[in-house]
Order: sequence, then C-alpha cells, then structure tokens
Amino acid sequence: MLSNTCKTAVKAVIFLSSKYETGEKSAIKDIAEHIEASEHTVGKVLQALVKQDIIKSLKGPTGGFYINKQQWSQPIINIVEAVDGKQVFKECGLGLSKCSEKHPCPIHFQYKEGREIIENLFKEKKVSDLCVSVNNGIAYLMG
Repeated sequence: MLSNTCKTAVKAVIFLSSKYETGEKSAIKDIAEHIEASEHTVGKVLQALVKQDIIKSLKGPTGGFYINKQQWSQPIINIVEAVDGKQVFKECGLGLSKCSEKHPCPIHFQYKEGREIIENLFKEKKVSDLCVSVNNGIAYLMG
C-alpha cells in the first residue's frame, strides 16, 4: 500500500524523533545508515519533508535535520500524505482505475476494510508513539 519512499520517510522521521529530547541534529549520511536506505533517497525524502513542514533543517557546521515539539506530536498520516498523497487510502487493491462500490474488483470490500484500518492507525499513532517504542527497544528501524 505505501510506497518504498513513504516507508523510508516514516523511518527517517522516527529516527529524527529519537533525537528530539536531546535536540541533536542529524546528517543525511547518519540517517541513511541507521535506517538502511540510500543516501540519495533519504536526501530527496528529507527535502520533501522539510517543504511540507514535517521536519526542520538547519544549514551550517552545526546544522542537520531535526524535529520540533509540534512535529514530534504529529500523526503519522501527515508523513504518508506528504509523500504518497491522500489518494493512497482510496486506491484499488488490484490497481484498477474504475474500481468502486458499484463496480468492485474481486477484493474490493475486504481491501477497503483493511485500508480503513491502516488509515485509522496512521491517524491515531503519533510520531512520538513510534519513537518511544524504538527508544525502549520494543521496536526496531533496522532489518
């Protein structure tokens, strides 16, 4: 359902949120290494997230990427919508362009249920929620 770019964005924001309390800023290279993604992809994703005010960046020798208090408390759906758009929760599970309630694909109704569950999960869970489980060693960002 989510693009690989979107998954990278979510992992990058969770990584940055783990540095929130210390105020530490992170370089693209450090983020890419930690979430096991290419620097090129991470760089592009981070710039897009800055433009959407999902994260912040600061240039210069003490610069890097970081999040502020408001961003730390934002729902995960903000990241998903910034990268994949709002349509991701409306698309057909089989990729059909004319799938609808009146003209459903073979998995339309079951897929719709799953899609709604995931959308609600992303609306309810905040960046801080995911960060806490990673910081406590309950969840991981690396394979």
